[in-house]
Amino acid sequence: MKMIVGLGNPGKEYSNTRHNIGFMVIENFVQKYDISFKKESKFNSYIGKGNINNSNILLVEPLTYMNLSGTALVKIAHWYKIPIDDILVIYDDINLDFGRIRFRDSGSDGGHNGIKSIIQYFGGANNFVRIKIGVGPDPGGAARKNYVLQNFAKKEMEVLPKILDICANSLEVFLSEGMSVACNKFNGLNLLE
Repeated sequence: MKMIVGLGNPGKEYSNTRHNIGFMVIENFVQKYDISFKKESKFNSYIGKGNINNSNILLVEPLTYMNLSGTALVKIAHWYKIPIDDILVIYDDINLDFGRIRFRDSGSDGGHNGIKSIIQYFGGANNFVRIKIGVGPDPGGAARKNYVLQNFAKKEMEVLPKILDICANSLEVFLSEGMSVACNKFNGLNLLE
């Protein structure tokens, strides 16, 4: 079983913010495949189970707020006996321009507090797959925190459905054809074209 996680913050005030694009991709995927998705209080997360291209998957949205994402995910991984290298995390990346995505199979937290929390709660392990979704350009300095917590701009909202669809498609490719095919197909692709 693979665990596919979208990162974000719970609550209506965050629902259309750049930091919540991980949640948005998971919700798009849940709708596309008509997967039952419900709150599991013992994990402080929304969870859905499905089978895509002969892969059993567990879809997760942790409700711990971004900075504590690892607290929920480590409980879920232990409960379902999912090793860290069978976890894929979808999240916003301010260092990638809006309209870009990038698969990575491991790495540092890159300054992202959600990823930092996951690495911390998994004892420093960082060998989980990531789909980084561009929300940049990075405004830099103190403006960074406010920028990711702002709603997408009107022009961004117009193309966001297309981006979410392509990200859901990238998950299907990853599940059916593997990491190297997903990297070749989606890394470097400009989703706005």
